[in-house]
Amino acid sequence: MKIKNYRFWSMTLVWIIIMGCTRKNNIISKEDVAIEWSKMSLFITQYTPSNSPTFASRAFGYIGLTMYESIVNGYDTHNSLSGQLNGLSNLPKPIDGKEYNWILALNAGQAAILKNIYVQTSDENKMKIDSLENEIKTLFSHQDGEVVNRSISYGKSVAEAIFNWSKTDGGHRGYLYNFDKEAVHPNRPGSWKPPLFAQSFSHYPLHPHWGENRTFLKEHMNLETPYMIPYDTVPESPYYKEFLEVYKKDLELTQEEKEAAIWWGDDPDVTFTPPGHSYYLATVAIEKSKPELMKIAEVYAKVSIAVADSFINCWKWKYHFFSERPNTFIPQYIDKEWESFWPDPPFPCFPSGHAINAGSSAAVLENEFGENFSIIDKAHEGRERDEVRDTDFVIRHFNSFKEVAQETADSRFYGGIHTAQDNKIGLEEGAKIAQNVVNLNWYAK
Repeated sequence: MKIKNYRFWSMTLVWIIIMGCTRKNNIISKEDVAIEWSKMSLFITQYTPSNSPTFASRAFGYIGLTMYESIVNGYDTHNSLSGQLNGLSNLPKPIDGKEYNWILALNAGQAAILKNIYVQTSDENKMKIDSLENEIKTLFSHQDGEVVNRSISYGKSVAEAIFNWSKTDGGHRGYLYNFDKEAVHPNRPGSWKPPLFAQSFSHYPLHPHWGENRTFLKEHMNLETPYMIPYDTVPESPYYKEFLEVYKKDLELTQEEKEAAIWWGDDPDVTFTPPGHSYYLATVAIEKSKPELMKIAEVYAKVSIAVADSFINCWKWKYHFFSERPNTFIPQYIDKEWESFWPDPPFPCFPSGHAINAGSSAAVLENEFGENFSIIDKAHEGRERDEVRDTDFVIRHFNSFKEVAQETADSRFYGGIHTAQDNKIGLEEGAKIAQNVVNLNWYAK
């Protein structure tokens, strides 16, 4: 606990210094406003208790959507998603003929949705949100008071409408029921068992009903269930070979593979979660390519919606198959002393959540920025060495988003908590979901 508090206040100090520099130099652009809210969302996600990959994916979905909808009516190049998403309609519209400051609308909307979605965050974090909102308001309140007030009210009204819609999706305040003590565990060969070597303190499954939540896109409510190799303990069977490959890889892990395994762990107790990592990478790509504000909001909306729907479907399939992890199969049929390099998360195996998350975000980002886009991932720069695994956190370099997705998926194989089929299907299904998001009617004709 002392270590976590130290990290919290260290990050707080960094944040204060950054914001202090912004005030001193007074040179923040309108594009920077969107980026600063992305970074604030990541900070709040990382430093809010009882978070999970599932809840975080949902949170970013609504945060990204709110950013987009708070300004889309100020641009004749783009369409609102009202009427296109699953049950979302009648979002507030600006008054015809009235002037709006769209930066102030975005600013107010982001502050409102972030405090509503993460209502459980600390008072200190809420003060940070308020401070950033006030900072940007001061920098961009160039018009008369009527325009300023109208713009702020509009942004808040969009956030309120989206938040009210969010409360009916099945995941509202999901952090209150992370682990289900009443969940029924199928007692069949190959079924998931609570881990002994665990990433979480809980031996109850995480959000077993998350797959029943409403998706952002209607077509994602009834996706075809992917194929999973059937259970078999015969050494020549495809199922057995999947786990044997995990076992063999663990015996020959290179230092580079160990570095990948810990980099992509994104433990929600100490990081901004796997969905947050996708939002972070979107920010890195945006900062490198420097698109205009509307494109920035579009990218955040696409990535976050794709990731949110990917997690809903991933969890639906996880609890449909309720499949075991290598830490169950390998000690029973291959090597009773075996233990994975990375600890098990508290939920069933197939398909990989990391892979489907990475597959969906990579597909969106490739669509937006191209196939050959180099990126440097510094998400865990400066983290203390993992002494348990004798491995440092080493910055990652990639030449494409596909490379990012592939290493993310492979890292779970290196960690010994997923088989190759878990990752392959996760990447494929994530890419399919992302394509549906990309195919929405984003642009005005």
